[in-house]
Parts: sequence; structure tokens; C-alpha cells
Amino acid sequence: MVTRVVARYIRITPRKFRQIIPMIKGKNPELALAILMNVNKKAAQCGIEVLKSAIANVKRIPDMDPSTVYISKVVADCGPQLKRFRAASMGRASTIRKRTSHITLEIEQAPAEQAAGKRAAAGKAAHEAPAKEASAKKHKARPEAKKAKPRHEAKKGK
Repeated sequence: MVTRVVARYIRITPRKFRQIIPMIKGKNPELALAILMNVNKKAAQCGIEVLKSAIANVKRIPDMDPSTVYISKVVADCGPQLKRFRAASMGRASTIRKRTSHITLEIEQAPAEQAAGKRAAAGKAAHEAPAKEASAKKHKARPEAKKAKPRHEAKKGK
């Protein structure tokens, strides 16, 4: 079963909200809430409100157990733009676009508790593997470059 929460006309740009999506996607809502409480971004505050609403919806549904759910989908779409004008050079006016977002969050019941455990382990492994590769690339021996002849050497024979 899937529970969907939609927050519309949120006064934050979708681009800024999309920065926090990877932090919470695929996690338990309670864990995601704890993560967002410790993130120092305005988008995190908007995410907390949406997540609290989703958790309340899950608690109201008798078939869903709050301990076995996970965040399956988080989307930040563009809403309408508030257009304002600001004085620019040479008597012109430039447009300021104050962007809004429509945030959609879906919470889904995990098929089994084991699947949730595997998903968490796979997520950990996925985060560790690129870090190991990056550190291996960083310390990789570089081939020696050809030595260039110094330019200041005087030409012989003249």
C-alpha cells in the first residue's frame, strides 16, 4: 500500500529542495526525520513538515505498520513563479523570479522486514563503494611525464 503526501506552493526553489532528496529516499520515515532535523538548510524545514504529515497518514491507516515502511518516492516539481522587478543599470528593469515548489512524497510498505534490512545494507554498500574507488584513484601512481628541456639554455654554435 502506498501513502502519498503533496505539499503545494512551497516558497522554496525545487533545485534547493532536490539537494536533500538523496538523504531521505529509501529510508524509514522516522530515520529520515532525524536526518532532516540535523541538516542546516531551509529545504530541510520544508521536508520535515511534509514528512510529519506523511507519518501521521501512515499511523491512521490500519493495514500499515509504521516500523516497516520506507520512503519510496520524493519529487520536487516546479510551481508558479512570483515575478518581481528590480531596477537595473541605464534605466532598465530586470525580472526577479521567486520560484515555488510542489513536493510529492510517497511512503510504501516494505514487502518483508528482511527486504528492508537488505535495502539498508545495499544502501550502505553503495555509499561505501564509490568512496573506496575515489580514494584508490586519488592514490594511484601517476606515469612519469616526459622531461621538457629548459628554455633558458643558450643555443650553441652561434
